[in-house]
Amino acid sequence: MPESTTALRPYTPDDAASTLRCFRRAVHGTASRDYDAGQIQSWAAVDIATWGCRRAKTTTWVAERHGQLVGFSDIDDEGYIDMMFVDPDAGRLGVASALLEQLLTLAKCRGLGELTVHASVTARPFFESHGFVITAETQVELRGSVLTNYRMRLDLS
Repeated sequence: MPESTTALRPYTPDDAASTLRCFRRAVHGTASRDYDAGQIQSWAAVDIATWGCRRAKTTTWVAERHGQLVGFSDIDDEGYIDMMFVDPDAGRLGVASALLEQLLTLAKCRGLGELTVHASVTARPFFESHGFVITAETQVELRGSVLTNYRMRLDLS
């Protein structure tokens, strides 16, 4: 496999710190163009124990390039995507698209009729470019900050 290829694999508990670091880098880096400093701080404030438990409750996949974790995403049993994050240094390289393709494969194998996501302002264009449609705009309170996000849906039938 060429070094520049994105490799996907299932998440393991050993990935907790790396996925949390990727999440924080994406929020502080990529999402900072759409949210203010207070919102970013509230969004990124999660401890490793809570993070590890959250990852264990869903099917999570990680993406690696050059042997380094550069992104991850997840899907629950109903087809809800809670997380889709890519390290800013790996942005625009197809990492998120590769992860979404993996989730689509899982969803189809599970016989799901749709995928749903609560996309950030930053993630909305990505999901729209992959066929998701907005079903609602929402304001979410998170640790003292209010963040805009979008409920989105992709019909798989």
